[in-house]
Amino acid sequence: METLIRLAEESDATAICDIYNHYVRTSTCTFHTEPESIPDRLAWLRAHGERHPVTVYCVDGTVVGWASLSQWHPRPAYSETAEVSFYIDNQWHRRGIGRALLTDLIERASALGFHVLIGGVCTEHLASMELQKSLGFTEVARFTEVGRKFDRWLDVAYFQLTLRT
Repeated sequence: METLIRLAEESDATAICDIYNHYVRTSTCTFHTEPESIPDRLAWLRAHGERHPVTVYCVDGTVVGWASLSQWHPRPAYSETAEVSFYIDNQWHRRGIGRALLTDLIERASALGFHVLIGGVCTEHLASMELQKSLGFTEVARFTEVGRKFDRWLDVAYFQLTLRT
């Protein structure tokens, strides 16, 4: 089985969209409540660019996960901070793909000169929280009942990793 993490291409938009929309429909790991269209996801992909890459994890040429660095905030003083996101095809959980994608994002962010990475996680997702902690992220904030999905209030924890001082 050949595995590879690479920069996402426009041809990956459908796979990225399919993976993400599964969680939109079934999970609280994203607070989107309506599935995204492929054109929307393609526009999102095009908007990222070199400074905020999107990567994919491929197994034998098939995209089974993706990750991204996104702008944390549009104000210039935040330019050295990025937000991390990663999603794994639900049939590929617990195989180290999330760890590989997040580790790769950390390395890319460091090479791009970012100072801080931020990750937000619904507190129902302990595995995602533990993964971030295991890679050096520290919980820095917890907001209670800031999201509502599936008729319940949800809490969000924010994690931070300082890359360089």
